[in-house]
Amino acid sequence: MDLWEHERELLALGYKTVAGVDEAGRGPLAGPVYAAAVILPPELHIEGLNDSKKLTEKKREALYDVIVEKALDYSVAFATEKEIDELNILNATYLAMNRAVAGLSVTPDISIIDGNRSAGIEYPNVTLVGGDGKSANAAAASILAKVTRDRFMREMAERYPGYGFEKHKGYPTRAHYEAIRRLGPSEIHRRTFLRKMH
Repeated sequence: MDLWEHERELLALGYKTVAGVDEAGRGPLAGPVYAAAVILPPELHIEGLNDSKKLTEKKREALYDVIVEKALDYSVAFATEKEIDELNILNATYLAMNRAVAGLSVTPDISIIDGNRSAGIEYPNVTLVGGDGKSANAAAASILAKVTRDRFMREMAERYPGYGFEKHKGYPTRAHYEAIRRLGPSEIHRRTFLRKMH
């Protein structure tokens, strides 16, 4: 799989700086949605780089360090569970993505957004379905977003014991639903995601 094909096409069209943008945490019942924006040196080969969902946690953590070290620029941002409840998850995801791009020291000429929708993105972009497995920059962004969110949810597991955040990271598992029924929602639960439970 050539992870630089899409970047090459954009550079050939005259864009000079291409970023990849992806999110992590749209589906969980708790915690923020994270997004990352990454600009890698063109044609950089990172062994094992792929969609974060196809990698083990250990591999993601190892790749995180390589990406942070080698990226020309990167930024990770989030939208809180309260913003998710206020805006809905799609708009909160756009908010996190806009914050991630805004956090770069250089505004990219264009961003490759993983997915098929980008109506709420304030910066020039192209969407690419499955981009986190087809574009080096989007794959790198997916790893930074996922690892940062997982680390945050492990911290939340210590603050809110009993929910199992360290295991499921807030995703809707049977054990997570049982914990909510037993303990009630925590401060970081997304209220709009829990309405379906009753």
